[in-house]
Amino acid sequence: MTEDEARTVLLARKAELAEEDSMSAEARAPVTLQQDSVGRLSRMDAMQGQAMALAAERRRESERQRILGALARIDEGEWGYCLTCGEGIAAARLGNDPSVAKCVGCAG
Repeated sequence: MTEDEARTVLLARKAELAEEDSMSAEARAPVTLQQDSVGRLSRMDAMQGQAMALAAERRRESERQRILGALARIDEGEWGYCLTCGEGIAAARLGNDPSVAKCVGCAG
């Protein structure tokens, strides 16, 4: 995968994450505790749904940070090299996830 191909993939995924953020905004909203309109089990379900949506938001933010880091490494000419040991990252690993920052040996 070339740097240009990686940039295209990373920017597309970053846009997908932004779209997922906007689609899940309602699920992350605070749960209202109106006992007359929602039963206890329904509130618990809503709170569990909210917790799952918040966890998904944290995962998206983590992925977004990895993408931004990879884009910065592309700009600096350092993409494709392990941040820990400096050796090249396997092409198959970069092809699977162009945002990886470490080789297999250092990641594990």
